[in-house]
Amino acid sequence: MTLHTEGSITFEATGAFFNPRMQLNRDIGVAMTKALGISEYLDALSASGIRGMRVAAEAGTEKVTLNDFDPRAVQVMRRNVARNQLDCIISEKNANVLMHQEHFQAIDLDPFGSPSPYISAASRSARSYLFITATDTAPLCGAHLKSGIRKYMAVPLCTDYHREMGARILLGLAARELARLDKGTEPLLTHVTDHYVRTYLRVIKGAEAADRSLQSLGYLEHCNRCGSFETLRLLHPVGICRHCRSRTALAGPLWLGKIQDPDVITSALVAGDLSPRAKKILSTCAKEVDVPMYYDHHSICEKLRITPGKIEDVISRLRSLGHQASRTHFTGLGIKTNATLPQLEEVLRDNNIENL
Repeated sequence: MTLHTEGSITFEATGAFFNPRMQLNRDIGVAMTKALGISEYLDALSASGIRGMRVAAEAGTEKVTLNDFDPRAVQVMRRNVARNQLDCIISEKNANVLMHQEHFQAIDLDPFGSPSPYISAASRSARSYLFITATDTAPLCGAHLKSGIRKYMAVPLCTDYHREMGARILLGLAARELARLDKGTEPLLTHVTDHYVRTYLRVIKGAEAADRSLQSLGYLEHCNRCGSFETLRLLHPVGICRHCRSRTALAGPLWLGKIQDPDVITSALVAGDLSPRAKKILSTCAKEVDVPMYYDHHSICEKLRITPGKIEDVISRLRSLGHQASRTHFTGLGIKTNATLPQLEEVLRDNNIENL
């Protein structure tokens, strides 16, 4: 038997699924759970139990339920909980059945693949928080279009900003499922790292909260020729790009509202024992400009046939002209800004001339 150590937990995983590449995801999850002061937590798809056990041991969460439908995984969890002297509740149920039977303050969905089959039941069960991981980024980001439409009831597009596209498609589905139950949603942290999308949502009860959340849903009109995009609150037929007069494509419905809460993220930075990479991701998320999508610096420069300069110089120039601008955690080449594409292109040309 091989024993693993992650955080403060020593555990076995033989007979249960365990992905060591998701440690950063779990590190941030522990920090967020601790920062939010969560007292009741369900790890709905526990496998080895490592995520929930770390929450119990490191976040100080009083009541942690570990659940898995696989009896072999449940036996592994029992041994792991005993090994670490934790007082966790062990459940052996279909996750959807459990979430329809009981309510939990916070629910964490970390499935193998798409979380879509569990979001409806989780939305019904979650009283205050819903955390979701999605590893099926190809359907979410538009690479597998038909699969994305089936699973998330939305049309994704494969664009330069496909990573944020996937995150907002996922958020859109969660907001719609919660709204059906007269619940609103408030994203606290959303990040796309490696092969997955991860989001932390505050759940707010009431029809008015649900109505407010639905106002943050909309569509995106994208031009494949020039790369410009516009947000739309209401759907309309495919149109014409106002910049290059080419036909546009539509994505959505998706979430167009805020995806980061800087105050909560700052609290998580203080609460968790995080790696330098995790700290960098959270710090960048907290500083991101609150606008949907981003531009790829190198992609635009390639179209303009100019040599890319320093992104920081471009951001500084945009700010000096009165625009909002920041880097983004989605990609090291991304620029978030409320400037239009022609305005950004003008800044890039000017910056290129100065660097000659």
